[in-house]
Amino acid sequence: MTESYGTISYAFKYRESLISAVSAGFFLVLLGALFIITPGLFGRSIDFFEDFGSVVVPNTSISFFAPTQPLIHRVVYTAVEQFCFAFGVFQVVILALRFAARSSIGKKADTIGNLAFWIGTGYLVRTLLLETRRGPTEMQTWFVFWAAIIALLGVTLIIRAIILVTAIPRRMT
Repeated sequence: MTESYGTISYAFKYRESLISAVSAGFFLVLLGALFIITPGLFGRSIDFFEDFGSVVVPNTSISFFAPTQPLIHRVVYTAVEQFCFAFGVFQVVILALRFAARSSIGKKADTIGNLAFWIGTGYLVRTLLLETRRGPTEMQTWFVFWAAIIALLGVTLIIRAIILVTAIPRRMT
């Protein structure tokens, strides 16, 4: 054992571990709460995954694994939306804890990126899956949603990179 309990390094790692534990605990509590407050969510989640099959992506000849009737799963989408917004708002708490614990800029950038991802995903679920009406574009909307999620992942990586670049100490030359 190379570190004693009195070192700054140990205290730093301990604080970071606590923040991670709080985040993981909130994730599980939120997930459990959604299943408690949403009647029939477990059964509807099973129905959602049982609805998956090989579907042709609109305007292509590509088959992909997707729900055959994506818009009939509104209860599942609503629960996902609520989870995303709640976990996104919780990232503000995590960010405050990171500032209080004097976490590294990398950890803070990750938390800000997570905040953007979860709030953005909640927004995409609301606009693309919950506010979409039945029609010829029903299947297209499902694939647009996933394309938007991929783009959102790119945006969160850019946000993290911008924070890291702006935090680099400037050298005096």
